[in-house]
Order: sequence, then C-alpha cells, then structure tokens
Amino acid sequence: MLSNERHPLSTPVQYIKGVGPALAEKLKRLGVMTVADLFYLIPHRYVDRRHILPLAQLSEGKEKTVTGTIVRRGISFLGRRRKRIYNVILEDESKGRVSLIWFYFKQRYMEERYPEGAKLLVSGEVVRYGKDFQFIHPEIEILSTEEDALASAKILPLYPLTEGLSQKTIRKILQTAWGKYHHEVESVFPPYFLEQHQLVPTKECLEQLHFPQITEKLEKLLEGKSPAHRTLIFDEFFFLELGLARRRQKNSVASGIRFAIDQKRHADFLSSLPFMLTPAQQKVITEIFNDMHAPRPMNRLLQGDVGSGKTVVALAAALQAIHTGYQVAIMAPTELLAEQHYQTISRYLTPLQLPHRLLTSSLKGKERDVTLAGLQNGEIPFVVGTHALIQEDIHFQKLGFVIIDEQHRFGVLQRQAIRHKASMCDMLVMTATPIPRTLAMTLYGDLDVSVIDELPHGRKSILTKLYSEPKREKLYEGMLHELRLGRQVYVIYPLIEESEKIDLKNATDMSEEIRARFAPQYATALLHGRMKAEMKEEIMHQFRAGKIHILVSTSVVEVGVDVPNASVMVIEHAERFGLSQLHQLRGRVGRSEHQSYCILMADYRQSEEAKRRLHVMTETTDGFKIAEEDLAIRGPGEFIGTKQSGIPPFRVANLARDVALLSEARAAAFTLMQEDPELSLEKHRKLRETLLSRWAGKLELAQVS
Repeated sequence: MLSNERHPLSTPVQYIKGVGPALAEKLKRLGVMTVADLFYLIPHRYVDRRHILPLAQLSEGKEKTVTGTIVRRGISFLGRRRKRIYNVILEDESKGRVSLIWFYFKQRYMEERYPEGAKLLVSGEVVRYGKDFQFIHPEIEILSTEEDALASAKILPLYPLTEGLSQKTIRKILQTAWGKYHHEVESVFPPYFLEQHQLVPTKECLEQLHFPQITEKLEKLLEGKSPAHRTLIFDEFFFLELGLARRRQKNSVASGIRFAIDQKRHADFLSSLPFMLTPAQQKVITEIFNDMHAPRPMNRLLQGDVGSGKTVVALAAALQAIHTGYQVAIMAPTELLAEQHYQTISRYLTPLQLPHRLLTSSLKGKERDVTLAGLQNGEIPFVVGTHALIQEDIHFQKLGFVIIDEQHRFGVLQRQAIRHKASMCDMLVMTATPIPRTLAMTLYGDLDVSVIDELPHGRKSILTKLYSEPKREKLYEGMLHELRLGRQVYVIYPLIEESEKIDLKNATDMSEEIRARFAPQYATALLHGRMKAEMKEEIMHQFRAGKIHILVSTSVVEVGVDVPNASVMVIEHAERFGLSQLHQLRGRVGRSEHQSYCILMADYRQSEEAKRRLHVMTETTDGFKIAEEDLAIRGPGEFIGTKQSGIPPFRVANLARDVALLSEARAAAFTLMQEDPELSLEKHRKLRETLLSRWAGKLELAQVS
C-alpha cells in the first residue's frame, strides 16, 4: 500500500486529530504506529444490532448480543474451590437477567469501568451455570445513558483492544483518519492481476471492512468471507510467498560446499550403532546426503516426532562434513537441551576419537578460552551450544555444517547469525514439533522438507488416560506399581510456587507432599527454571543415574530430557497446557521397550477448548494429527509464535481456515517470480516496493535490483 517512507500513509498516528502522544502509545501496543497500520487494524468481529435479544429470551449458544443495565457488580466466589471471579449482573426491560464473568481482572479497573446503572452492549457465547446464563469475558461496549442500542449503526465493527482503549475510541479515530487519508490508499496489484485473481481494489476493501453497509453481501462480511476479506487474506499470503519464492531462488543459484559422501565411513558408523535405523531414517539420510553433495547450500527442515531418532540422522550427516574437512555446530535453545545433545553425541564420537565440546553461557574462564581457541584453529571439529555460539567473539576456522534444533524456539535472525560464522554453509533445521502442511508451506517455503514418520523398532505406544481429583489415589497406586518395577516418574505442574491470583497446585508444595507419600524407599526431587544451571544439571544427572525416582518439575523438561527408564508422565492441571506442550511432555516417556503411561490430571471446570485438547491427547499419539488439531484450535499466531517466526504478521489471514487461498497465493507468487525474477517490469513496480517494505529485515531477502 505504501510506495516509500514519505508517503502520507506513513504519517505517525499521533498526528491524527484527537489522538496525541498518550493515545498513540496505547495504539502502539496494538501494532498501530502509522495511518497505514490503523487502516490495517481489521475488525476481528462484528456485532449485528439487528438481532439484539431480550434477556428473558436468552439461551445457550454462540455469538449472542444483548443490552442491559448493571444492577450489581463485585467479587464473587465460584464452586466448591471458591474460585475468585468478578461478576457483573445485567437486567433489561424484559425482566431478564444475565451474569458477565471475569476470571482474570483488576478490581479497581473493573469498578471504575462498570459502575452500577451503566448501560452495556454485550456480545459473546452464552453458557449455562446451574439455572443462570453467563457471558465469560465477553465483548462489551458501554452505551451512554442517552444512547439507545438501536439508535446508531446497525453493524458495529469490533477491534482488538488494549487497556485504556475502547471500541468507540478506535472507531472515532478511524473515521477521522479515513476522512483525511482514504484517497491516498492505492492497490499494490496491477489491474490485470486483480482481474486474474478476482480481487477487490484495496481502498474498496478497507471501506467495506471498517464502515460496513447493510447489503446483500452482509452475511459474508459477518462470517469473514466477504470479497474484501478474501482480497486482504490473498494479499498477506501472496507477499509472504513472494518473499519465500525470492529467497528460494537466491538459494538455488548460490554456490555452496560440495561435501564428499563416503559410503564406507557411513556404513562403518551404522555398524557401530547398538540399533538398526528405521527405513524412514535411512530415507531421510539419503535426502540429506544428496543435498550435501550438491554444489548449492543445503536448506532442509527435518521433522520427526518425539523419540523418532532425529539426532542420529543429524550425526550421520555431521560426520560426513567433518570427514570432508569442515567443522559442525549444533545450536539448541536451552542449556538443558544442549547438554542432553552433548551427552548423546559423546557416546558416538568418543569411540571415534573426534574432539567435541559443549559451549553455553555457563562455560567460564580458562575452559571457555580453550574451547574458543580450538574452534578458531580448527582443533575442535564439533561443537554443541546455545545462543552462546552466535556471540561476536566466537570464530570458526572452517564451519561448513550447522544443525538448528527445536527451530521454533529461535528467531530467524538468530538462525542467520550462526550461519554468518561461515560462508554459505549447509543448514539442517530440526523440529520435534510436527508442523502441519499449511504451516510448512508458509514458514518453510524456502526449505526442502524431510519427515521421519515412524518410531524406532520395539517402541510401544504410550497409554494416555484422563483423570480428575477423585482418582488421585488410583494415580499414586499406579506410580507405586511402576516404581516397584524399577521405573521412574515425572510429575509436571504449571506453577513453581503458590499464587494468590490462580488457584492451582504448584510444584514446590506438591513435591513435599509426594516426597512424604513415597519416602523413604523412593527419592523425590524438585526441578524448575529458576534454579541455577549447575543445580539443574546435578538433579538431571541424578535422575538419569536412577538415584532420583520421582522428578517433580515445571515444563522445563518439555524438550531434550532423555531418560529411557522413566515410564510415567503425570501432568497436573493438564487443562492449563497447550496441545503441543502436552505432546512434548508426553514424549519424555516411551523412550524404551517398557510400556509407558501419561496421566492427565484435569479440573472438572474446563473450557470447551481445553476439553477438545485433552480429548485429542487421549485419542492419538500421532504428532502430526495433534499438530493439525493444535493449529485448528489455537490458530497460527499462537502455534508458531509470531515474534519468533520471522515472517510478516497476519492481520486477516488464518492458516487453519484459509488453506485453499494460501495454495492459490503461493502458486501466483512462484509463477510471478519465474516470469519476472527481479520484479523489474514497470507494471510490477508497486509489487517490488511492497515486497521490500513487508520483508524489511526479515529472512535476509536478496535485494531486488
């Protein structure tokens, strides 16, 4: 939409009449810093005021809209556990009544915002609790006393909010800005492209979305399926895929290292392993070897479920790089995971007499100096580390192969920083978080993808059960049975310590209860993220050695912890964890031939989303099915972590919902890049400028000349 930084739409939002510095700071929290940002703050929903229900006619169901007057408000306590909530009670002329419930709130703010006698417009899902109807954390608009709910616009756009901003304020700012700047909005797509892909000019899109009119297309607008929505979704996907197509093109013509693949050395390595590789592992190794032998830099994503054997595959490739005369670096997101990798790799490299080192921020003094010198002079061919590897004082003599593990925990710029330590080295990006096809297309359109889709021989499927508090005695009996068989147990909690705000069991208190329950025969230890690295490592060492039988922890053990003798994973307050986290935690057991169990302890009161997550966990152990469900439940922003993904953010597009449009936009972007690789044709000038603007500083796109 913008052609350069001096464009009127680049005007800071604080200079819009009625905004000023204070409001501008609040808008900044929504990502709104310019007029253009404001125009692209797309409503996430609409309230259809044509269908306001009298409270007396309220029933359970989704997306109801009501009005009413506050007759009472204040703190209440819910259920047997006396859950602290804020409750606002509304009544209307129909003599009906409904409660508005907040589980997370600031009391002073609520009392100032919702005084008795205020009239509210409320929208959201209606749930029944006993005989009463409730809205949980609803969308609310405060109506002035003289304003009737039906007197103003029939269709109200609802925008994302932040503290100190109301829907009315955003609507007013938008109306002012649109009146002054709407004529500056231009379509970035040339006319032939709009027609070819059935798109609507940008100005028309934004006007339809911010100032909806009652037309025959209104229902499509309310469903998020209008031509305006379709155009903006296509726009976001198209420029994402155009950037990836540009990067892929850059990689395909770059000169890289042509590694020599020594099949005899590889066969010797395989024969030294105490197990046979699966066909899936062998297939993936062949794909990686082919890439390494090619004259261009490898950019490959290796997906494999927890326990599928990615590390040994990466090691097989690393050995080929070392035997060709290059150094190898593995970068992991946490010290715990880096240490785990180092110990695993040591078992294979020590017999081969290959020097290897661990480099994390915990490494100090002379030991660190010796490691840095060994990397610089080439005496250390293999290093495992954390972010410490990308510090400026780290230099390699001949880095040729980089392995990034648990890639979703690194920002793109961090991944590129390690690559800058070498000239066009090969890169293998690994993840134990299975990625749905739509996300793989989106995040890794510039990468080739390999998948290990089977577990090692002899592994048994983990049995997953959902328990509630009355079954706690049965849980402890099951733990005792496994302990008597010589196995070990994880017990995971969402909190380290007791919280005044949230009524949940916590690791610190419960570790004492569990210790008392199973002592003196079985040892219990507590592990959490606030501990010093040395203490965490000592506890994990004792657990791996079998000296600790029950490890009570937070989700710090989510990735990287490999204790084959552990056969039970208990997750307390499982309703508080996301699907991906639950799957990763479950993957800490089931790493040997022993039958393993995952017990999900959950509260009775669960949201529909939490019930869905827990049901999925009990139904399947397939990481890819779980990933698809996770994407559908949470949406892509949460699934990938938009700040870490390094991709332009989506304001309208939804990867779970808009798969067909993503495929269409991807095809269009890659076709255009083939036809006009530099986007140098005059009709593509705006496309070129927009591409560089959207991707500024991301993925190191080649500059389009």
